[in-house]
Amino acid sequence: QVHLVESGGGLVQPGGSLRLSCAASGFSFSSYAMSWYRQAPGKQRELVASITSSVSINYADSVKGRFTISRDNAKNTVYLQMNSLKPEDTAVYYCYTKLRNLARWTEYWGQGTQVTVSS
Repeated sequence: QVHLVESGGGLVQPGGSLRLSCAASGFSFSSYAMSWYRQAPGKQRELVASITSSVSINYADSVKGRFTISRDNAKNTVYLQMNSLKPEDTAVYYCYTKLRNLARWTEYWGQGTQVTVSS
């Protein structure tokens, strides 16, 4: 069974840093792309960053230069290092992957971790 478990969220002042972790299990982690999404109150869920199995990386324009996504295949974990945090980064952050079984793709989400940027 696939599980994605996020951790590392919390309350931080503007300009501060947090590192989110997503521990994955139940699939061949190293073979699949992993992503971080976020959803702020009253807004749609949006892609923050993604990293493929070959470590090709993509960022939303709003976080480029401040956030860094990485993966540790030995630990089945994907990270999101968030620096220079802004109040507008406040959201629930979700870990995401999409897995293939024969001809079918299935999406999986973690439970989310709250990030609040406030003084």
